Amino acid sequence: MSMIPPHTIDEVRMRSDIVEVISRYIPLKKAGASYRALCPFHEEKTPS
Repeated sequence: MSMIPPHTIDEVRMRSDIVEVISRYIPLKKAGASYRALCPFHEEKTPS
């Protein structure tokens, strides 16, 4: 059971640009129609 109502989650998703939010913290690389980044939780050499 979620503590946040589904309509609130939907509203946040509609109003937020996830690429903009994530790119504030880690560098993103455009890969076709999507983006890739290195995992911020462990060292890796290739983005996924």
